[in-house]
Amino acid sequence: MSDAAVKAGRRGRGGGGAARRAERTAVSVATAKYIERNVPNYEVLTEAALDVIEANAETVLAEIGVNFVDNPAALERWKAAGAEVDGERVRIPRGLARKLCATAPSEYTQHARNPERNVVVGGKNLVLAPVYGPPFVRDAEGGRRYATMADFEKFVKLGYMSKWLHHSGGTVCEPTDVAVNKRHLDMLLAHMVYSDKPFMGSVTEPSRAQDSIEMCEILFGKDFVRDNTVMTSLININSPLTFDSIMMGALEVFAAHNQASIISPFIVGGAMAPVSVAGTLTQVLAEVLAGVAYSQLIRPGSPVVMGTFVTSIDMNSGAPTFGTPEAAHITYGAGQLARRLGLPYRSAGSFCGSKLPDAQAAYETANSLQMGLLSGVNFMLHSCGWLEGGLVASFEKFVMDADQLGILHHFAKGVEMDENGQAMDAIAEVGPGGHYLGCAHTQANFKSAFWRSDLLDYKPFETWDEEGARDTQTLASARVAKLLDTYQQPALDPEIEGRLRAYVAEKKASMPDAFG
Repeated sequence: MSDAAVKAGRRGRGGGGAARRAERTAVSVATAKYIERNVPNYEVLTEAALDVIEANAETVLAEIGVNFVDNPAALERWKAAGAEVDGERVRIPRGLARKLCATAPSEYTQHARNPERNVVVGGKNLVLAPVYGPPFVRDAEGGRRYATMADFEKFVKLGYMSKWLHHSGGTVCEPTDVAVNKRHLDMLLAHMVYSDKPFMGSVTEPSRAQDSIEMCEILFGKDFVRDNTVMTSLININSPLTFDSIMMGALEVFAAHNQASIISPFIVGGAMAPVSVAGTLTQVLAEVLAGVAYSQLIRPGSPVVMGTFVTSIDMNSGAPTFGTPEAAHITYGAGQLARRLGLPYRSAGSFCGSKLPDAQAAYETANSLQMGLLSGVNFMLHSCGWLEGGLVASFEKFVMDADQLGILHHFAKGVEMDENGQAMDAIAEVGPGGHYLGCAHTQANFKSAFWRSDLLDYKPFETWDEEGARDTQTLASARVAKLLDTYQQPALDPEIEGRLRAYVAEKKASMPDAFG
């Protein structure tokens, strides 16, 4: 890294006397390091099955093709690379997309303004990020309503205060009280100012992706952004087999600046893909191959993540369903395909179709979170706060899910087989008929031996009843209030914060509001 990059990184991490004074007086918020798995991935497909799916995906690209809509430059790039272009249809010869994908890195570091919060995406790692995109929010007090910028800022603060969450995310909710063409500026500012965890850029229009780059250059320094990845952003494919100019335009901006993109088919089985698992995996792989290959046409070596958002459909109502075995099969299978491609993998989350943070939400979310861990996911968007099929970001469910993410951390450690893990000294000390509560091994390990919830109630019935017989949603409401009440903004150089706010103000003043 160049000296200029180092200096820029220091500035972005809060240099200056005022920032250092603020840092000395700030409350330290503990965040667990991203998960490093010490457990095996669960695989549902044989090598022969994977070979078939890969061959079928190549057939889809070569014979059926994909559409690049309203993007003449993309069509020219594909033609120059050797693809057959017919109107907006691009047919990619067998092996070409896979050859282009080979330049994408198998893992990369996303830098946070606080270097202690940096994350490594890929390998055996799992990075957890919150819900993304809901236009509505819900809490126990106000019910279901359109999201506002005030709601967004609360979620960013909750994410910063959540120990098991590694990433601040992106559009944690859609603040509908700010103009469509300006809200991305306020959202980026909130992530940069109210948290020091990594965050995502704007993808809703190529110029907004460029704004994301420019704001990061203020936060980190231009040289640092040029030489390092500071954003991981979501690029959805318009399944089936369609790449629209807005998403691809944002991808072009991020790839050209060496910023990471999650290239993710958006699959509702039976609507955007076949009802069969193998058929859906074939389409997913074809779309990912085309999308990742295109990113490498923009800039070979730019970081990308193979994404898979997949759910099944209720054939009676047409509504998406979550936590289902079919979605699990696809998620596990896509993980195997990602590993064969040598790409980081994004999938799973706190998925549920429930309208409330209730038993349905808990069952479906638990299935989805464990599936994500065991399928080898490297970047889990939507890991907390998801409700009502992604239409709602719930404050109570956010802290409920964030608490449960601790289980993933502890399960991923695997089984310790060192001398302490074998505990032979404890067994010898206690002997037949004794108990382990007071033995030396228990005393040495009791603080860290078991995962402990910061939310759930394990008290005896009498104590629970005397304290008001509170259910989990009530406990979660209290935790939301506590986290927000104890929140303190992480230190940031006042000069940098001032420049960010001035950039946002100038950009917003340069254009009229647009709500369409």
